[in-house]
Amino acid sequence: MTTDPLARLLIGTQCAFNLGFYAVLPHLAVHLGGTLGLSGWLVGFVLGLRTFSQQGLFVVGGALTDRFGPRPVVLAGCALRVAGFVWLALARDTGSVVGAVLLVGFAAALFSPAVETEVLRLAVERERRTGEPRTRLLGLFNAAGQAGALVGPVLGTLLLGSGFPAACLAGAGVFVLVLAGHLRLVPRRAVAPRPRLVRTGIGGVLRNRRFGLLCLAYGGYLVLYNQMYLALPAELERATGGQEALGWLFALSSGLVVLGQVPLSRWSARVLGTTAALRAGLLVIAAGCVATALLLPVRAVGGLLPAVVFVVTLTAGQVLAAPAARALVPDLADERDLGVSTGAMSSLAGLLVLLASAPLGALLEVGGAWPWLVLAAVPLAGAVCVPRPPTADAPGPVQRHRSTTAAR
Repeated sequence: MTTDPLARLLIGTQCAFNLGFYAVLPHLAVHLGGTLGLSGWLVGFVLGLRTFSQQGLFVVGGALTDRFGPRPVVLAGCALRVAGFVWLALARDTGSVVGAVLLVGFAAALFSPAVETEVLRLAVERERRTGEPRTRLLGLFNAAGQAGALVGPVLGTLLLGSGFPAACLAGAGVFVLVLAGHLRLVPRRAVAPRPRLVRTGIGGVLRNRRFGLLCLAYGGYLVLYNQMYLALPAELERATGGQEALGWLFALSSGLVVLGQVPLSRWSARVLGTTAALRAGLLVIAAGCVATALLLPVRAVGGLLPAVVFVVTLTAGQVLAAPAARALVPDLADERDLGVSTGAMSSLAGLLVLLASAPLGALLEVGGAWPWLVLAAVPLAGAVCVPRPPTADAPGPVQRHRSTTAAR
């Protein structure tokens, strides 16, 4: 575990944040389709809208972090998440659900980029100071978040006996505690704000072709990760006629990340390198979708084998791809715009999720192997988009910025 107090604080609160988040989200599709009776395409659209309001607006949270520092952005995100979950608990019609889901997503669009940017800054600083690969600290951050995601779905499953609103209110209670912890413990200014115009940073991001390819590759991963909330519940319904195993499959995924993230990050940093790890993770996810399609007729493990294979392969790909994608950001983006670049990667990927969610939701209603084969094509395309790694002859913007600073 890192000895840096700020890193420990950010990693610990990421765990708590995910605890409250995953107590609710895995059961949202069931609530929308079952309790509220929404159609498959509308459930897919609402879930995509939640992802886009979160991932799609990360660029806003990242830009605000660059401008004001992480503390006020984190506090605002926690307060909005509490309000969003309380609203979701009370929502009874489509309009109210959409409003609550948008607020829940926007809250994370503030909180997550602020935390991720600061952890990435710490990882890069540690790499410069000690030579430790930045993916190690990023992997630890991912594992801590998944530790919260491990307990959250189980907590939500237990609370579902009291109804979906009870799970929402319990999640809101967790975020109240996260808000109190950050209010008390986060330094008022971990990184001094930069008086750089937000539009300047966003413009630079949009003109960066190699960074755009990284965003497309990350989008291929995120579209598939979103299927934990769409395709996985649909597969469980097909195979077992219910959703009882959903929380436990989320727990399986999170447990695999908690146990495997740190050692696999060390191995990939030593053997693969960052770019190859991202590409390998996407290929593993694609192979898992193909395997799921082939296993649909198999009735072993109570009919859960295809779902288990999908969860295990998706998690293995996540462990490789997610830290690697974040670790590549400083090599492809201007150091002054690390927050807005981190946010933009999630925003563009979130836009891809939004565009894909409704068609995939409709395709899943058809059933059979074809939806899984279509899903396999998404990470394959992402793997093709992975940009070439920076070289000594062609340093990334961060290296050029550091060289220029040193020359001055």
